[in-house]
Amino acid sequence: MNTEKMKALVLKDYATGILTLETVDIPKIIQGHVLVKIATSGTNPIDYKIRTGQAPYAMPELPAIIGTDMAGTIVAVANDVENFAVGDDVYGLVGGVRGLAGTLAEYVLADVRLIALKPKNLSMREAAAIPLTFLTAWEGLIDRANLKPEHTVLVQGGAGGVGHMAVQIAVAHGAKVVAIASQAKKDIIESYGAAFSDYKTQSIDECVSEFTDGKGFDVIYNTNGGTQLEQVLEATVPYGHIVSSNAFTEINLAPSSLRNVTISGVFVLWPMLENDRRQHHGDILKIATQLAESNQLKPLIDPKEFSIHQVVEAHNYLADGKALGKVVIDITNI
Repeated sequence: MNTEKMKALVLKDYATGILTLETVDIPKIIQGHVLVKIATSGTNPIDYKIRTGQAPYAMPELPAIIGTDMAGTIVAVANDVENFAVGDDVYGLVGGVRGLAGTLAEYVLADVRLIALKPKNLSMREAAAIPLTFLTAWEGLIDRANLKPEHTVLVQGGAGGVGHMAVQIAVAHGAKVVAIASQAKKDIIESYGAAFSDYKTQSIDECVSEFTDGKGFDVIYNTNGGTQLEQVLEATVPYGHIVSSNAFTEINLAPSSLRNVTISGVFVLWPMLENDRRQHHGDILKIATQLAESNQLKPLIDPKEFSIHQVVEAHNYLADGKALGKVVIDITNI
């Protein structure tokens, strides 16, 4: 199959961020990998940051195929792969960063440690919306904060990509969850089984008072960093845990240090970039599949549809804050 060709969007210049549809070689199968025919590619902020040269820690050498998340069907399997077969529908966070070709193409060569079987009750469009955001949320709540059923959890940006996954993970674990969002997202938050807090009308102190009787939250998941992270430094219980997936600014940690609060960061691209702990990502996605198939996990998808010919438009739509859920690219009409 490696002698055949495929269509792919190729990035050649970070200064312009232009993607060109080209015909390239289909990747050759190597040990520990499968070849996936991609149906859909999930879009995340890191995708447009890479395309426009704003993520030096992850940017691949050019020319490159970018795109991180995907869902699709296995069409070829290396002879050492035992847990996947041709015809399996799979999904995962598999590429688009330094050293790994991405998912804005007809096919991708995927490390089997990074993928899982797609939830049977979800479409390809829904499945492609899950990997990066679910992995980021899980690593923060479970791997870092060691979430327990008795915990109270506050999620900032509770209807955002990572946020709505964090809310559903915490609810599935039996925690008492409060999610901060805009009034327009109230019904979404409550549909996940979480309490709602309007960031425009309720301060963090008021949130702590109403939902924890002033004691503070056991775990706080921050998705936006900056001032929003600063606002919650005193909102945990003593010895509480704050997790941030977006801690890229300088802040004074004294308020949290004086309460013996642990602050953890999540950098979900590490396993791909460093070829380290990749199997953990595959294992987490197996749990995502179980949660989805038991109706405890449902990705929020923006209704606007984009084809592979509209990727820059999709990136701009996401970057401009217009999306009301995850943005997914249809690869089938290439």
